[in-house]
Amino acid sequence: MKTALTIAGSDSSGGAGIQADIKTMTANGVFAMSAVTALTAQNTVGVKDIMEVTPEFLAEQIDCIFTDIRPDAVKIGMVSSSGLIRVIAEKLRTYKATHIVVDPVMVSTSGSKLLSDGSSGTLREELLPLADILTPNIPEAEVLAGMQIRSEKEMLAAAEKIGTSYGCGVLVKGGHRVSDANDLFWKNGVHRWFYGRRIDNPNTHGTGCTLSSAIAANLAKGFSMERSVERAKEYISGALSAMLDLGQGSGPMNHAFNITGDFVREAELPE
Repeated sequence: MKTALTIAGSDSSGGAGIQADIKTMTANGVFAMSAVTALTAQNTVGVKDIMEVTPEFLAEQIDCIFTDIRPDAVKIGMVSSSGLIRVIAEKLRTYKATHIVVDPVMVSTSGSKLLSDGSSGTLREELLPLADILTPNIPEAEVLAGMQIRSEKEMLAAAEKIGTSYGCGVLVKGGHRVSDANDLFWKNGVHRWFYGRRIDNPNTHGTGCTLSSAIAANLAKGFSMERSVERAKEYISGALSAMLDLGQGSGPMNHAFNITGDFVREAELPE
C-alpha cells in the first residue's frame, strides 16, 4: 500500500488541517501519517486558540516516520514560524523526500496575513524550492508572484512566474475573486485550465487542505502530476456535492462521500 505524510496543524473540528488530510488520503487509497505542527482549538465558527509544537518535537515526529514507514508523498500545510519551516526543509533534504506538495498557507480567505514577514521569507527560501507542486489560492499567488491577479491572463502570468522562480509545478486556485472555480495548472512552460462549476455549498471549510492532500495521494500512487490534479479536482467536487451540513458556521465537506461497505452503513434496526 502506498503511503503519504501530512505535515500540518490539527483542526479540532475535523474539517481542515491534518484531520482533513488524513481523511482525504484514506479516501484516495493511501495510508496516511502525520507530523503535527500545531494544535488548534477551533470549530466551524472560528479559531479560539493555537498551541505550536517546538521545532525539536516536530523534528522527532518526522524522524520517526521516515525511519520506519517512508512516505511515498508529502503534503505540507500551514506552518506559522521560521523555526518549524527550517526543520521541515532540513528533514526533507536529509531523507530525500519525493512528491512534495506544498499548500503555501500565507493569506486567509479574508485577506489577512497568516505569516510574519520573516516567516514568509523563510518559507520562500527554504521550503518552496523543495516542492514538486505548489497550490496557492489567488491571494497567496499574488504574494508569491508580487503582482495583482484580476483575470485569467494574470493568473497565467503569476503561475509562470512562481513556477519559474521555484522550479516546480503550480496550481493556482481560482476560487478567490477570479472566474468560476477555474484552476490553472502550470509546469515547465505548459499550462492547462481545469474548468469547474461553482457548487452552491457554503460549507467549504478545508477545501485547500483537501485538494493538496488528494494531489499528494495520487502522486504517491504513481499518477502524473497533471492527472493527480485532475483526480483531486474530481474528488473535491464530489465531496462538496455531497452537501454535508454540520456546525453553525462554514462547515466541513464529506470526505467519505465515496466510501461504501459494511462498516459505513447506518443502523437499520434497533439493537
